[in-house]
Amino acid sequence: MEFFCYHRDRPGSLALREELGEEHWSYMDRYAKELIARGPTFADDGETLTGSVHIVDLPDPAAARAFAFDEPNYQAGAYRDVLLRRWRNMLGRTMWDFPGGRSGGNRYLVLGLGEGPAADSALPSDRDDLVAYGPLLSDDGDTWLGTAVLLRAPDPETARAVLTAERYADIEVHDWEFGGRR
Repeated sequence: MEFFCYHRDRPGSLALREELGEEHWSYMDRYAKELIARGPTFADDGETLTGSVHIVDLPDPAAARAFAFDEPNYQAGAYRDVLLRRWRNMLGRTMWDFPGGRSGGNRYLVLGLGEGPAADSALPSDRDDLVAYGPLLSDDGDTWLGTAVLLRAPDPETARAVLTAERYADIEVHDWEFGGRR
């Protein structure tokens, strides 16, 4: 089962995250084979960390909750909240398989949160800039709760346009970059 996990930073937690850097990396190393995508998000200035995205394939919701809440930064209080949802990998690949590579162009996390009938359940016709794409689902996988996309785009407005705006209660766009040990 695939899960989308977004840890949102608590304001002022950068020093704590830096202090726990190696613990975070060691923890994530344990999940290297299960990770579909990962990486930090940033404020509009492109430098201030705002969160950490992990898309991971795990056996069940309990394993996903353990992954999200046993993470060292979470345990130490660096995150203000965690969005954890079932997810479906509509591209069928990992970020490491993205033909656009690790760098070049602006990268974004687009989160559309909604309810009711599923929106954007078909892949966009232009897939060249999609790093990861899929619906956010309830634990049982039956209820659509939104859509999460990682993509390359020239600007936040173009990134936002990948989702049908009127179908979501809220759409968030965050600067994002490929994560993992360098």
